Amino acid sequence: MVHAPEITDYVKTAATKLDVVSDEVDAVNILKGNKEVDFAAESQFDAEKDKTGFRQYEEACDRVKNFYAEQHKKQTLEYNIRIREELQAKVRASMTVWEAMELLNELVDESDPDTSVGQIEHLLQTAEAIRRDGKPDWMQLVGLIHDLGKLLCFFGAEGQWDVVGDTFVVGCKFSDKIIYPDTFKANPDYYDEKINTECGIYSPGCGLDNVLLSWGHDEYIFNIMKKQSTIPKEGLSMLRYHSFYPWHREGAYTHLMNEDDKVQLRAVQAFNAYDLYSKSDDLADAATLKPYYMGLIEKYIGLNELEW
Repeated sequence: MVHAPEITDYVKTAATKLDVVSDEVDAVNILKGNKEVDFAAESQFDAEKDKTGFRQYEEACDRVKNFYAEQHKKQTLEYNIRIREELQAKVRASMTVWEAMELLNELVDESDPDTSVGQIEHLLQTAEAIRRDGKPDWMQLVGLIHDLGKLLCFFGAEGQWDVVGDTFVVGCKFSDKIIYPDTFKANPDYYDEKINTECGIYSPGCGLDNVLLSWGHDEYIFNIMKKQSTIPKEGLSMLRYHSFYPWHREGAYTHLMNEDDKVQLRAVQAFNAYDLYSKSDDLADAATLKPYYMGLIEKYIGLNELEW
């Protein structure tokens, strides 16, 4: 008969050392990309980060407050239907993903109270935080491209109000979970009795795939990558919903969700920490990181020009 070994001090010490070595090996494997962590696992890069200073909109500067007043006034149902029809009618530009990143670097997002760095810095900060935590390579790529829809600023947008900022459902009552909710009183939909109900033009449980979100960079990049990439659905949801804070952070619009939305919510919430809390990290070296991310772009999107 084989007996279990005696638990001596030597065995205990050896086991402790083994745990330490195992943890160190895991850390190295993650950095090398050899060990993949579930995409929805809790983020680790921000474990010791003070998060109290993020999304403090009541303390935001006038630039941010004025931006949201304009966005909430102009994002009507009629506008959102029209802009989607215009999107399908023409191609705005042809360029590669990296060319798009370089162009976007000229933009500073007026809606964001947490950063004033160039956009390419934020994209690389987000992607690198995801990479350090060992998340799947497709999620790293999502981090790299998630804000490329802001190219709309160069493609005839009417301002920044139809490009950036938190998104929300149009075609139903404006949720009080949206920041600065009182500013919606300037939106004509606020007074439309057919729209200004809990479900508005939608049905309970219809699914978020079937609702219109306020138009902006999320919807734009989502539609581009849905047609021109092999990014999995969870990644596409991260693109479409990453600015949908009333939903993934505040719990609004649950009455419109279906079962699949519950799965996608988990994905979006997993991504959000990297989008939000990586903004205070050290600046990334684009030249050094470019070869690695070009490999991910080639794998899921391709190196040829895309139709934007």
